[in-house]
Amino acid sequence: MDLPERSKGGAARMPQMKQLALDISMASSPTLSRFFVGPNEALIDYLRHWVGDGCAQTARSPVPTYLWGESGSGKTHLLKAVRQALQEQGTMVGWMDASMPFPPLFDERWAAVLMDDVDIYTPLQQARAFNWFVNATSPATGSPRWVLAAGQLPPADLKLREDLRTRLGWGHVFQLQLLDETARRAVLRQEAEARGVFLGDDVMDYMLKRFSRDLGSLMQLLDMLDGFALRNKRAITIPLLKTMLETE
Repeated sequence: MDLPERSKGGAARMPQMKQLALDISMASSPTLSRFFVGPNEALIDYLRHWVGDGCAQTARSPVPTYLWGESGSGKTHLLKAVRQALQEQGTMVGWMDASMPFPPLFDERWAAVLMDDVDIYTPLQQARAFNWFVNATSPATGSPRWVLAAGQLPPADLKLREDLRTRLGWGHVFQLQLLDETARRAVLRQEAEARGVFLGDDVMDYMLKRFSRDLGSLMQLLDMLDGFALRNKRAITIPLLKTMLETE
């Protein structure tokens, strides 16, 4: 198969670096298997056990679980991966994040509730989150449901209504550790290979030196770059990256 023609290069003008959105954008839906474990092995093992991975439904524990860590540490990826894994098993789950101004009421058919961005919930979202938590852990019918929540701060530091803040810290609490540069390079390489594209060391060096180093931003940049390369039928190079930043 012929490779796309590489850029001729030349003395390209240094582009003005645009601010990139921090939303994580993946080529395909997030999964636990695509999460680079790094220093977070205990947490990933726990989540894999809970969503299945050969474990029977009866092995699941409804102990509330809270994940916290800096932006780009992978919290949203993990919550979405859990949601997808449960939905693929035919299980209904509740989902709430800060982008939902009017979250739905608790649904008795849910087997779990997942709540992302809890550290920036509005008063209305906090009230709904508290309602979800109470209904999940002390349901009117059926067995207790699992609560999996995530935010940037540990429970004790959350600026939330006290009844919700204390409940988020009731059960298991895991801190997500940011990946070091070696691990970030491995994630970029793994993601590029999953897309079927080659990401050279020079391009990775440029990305890591010139842009935000948190993983969410790097994934967003790779997603934009992959799409731009496909539209222009060119290999991913530094000149192509500069051209994208000048024109997109």
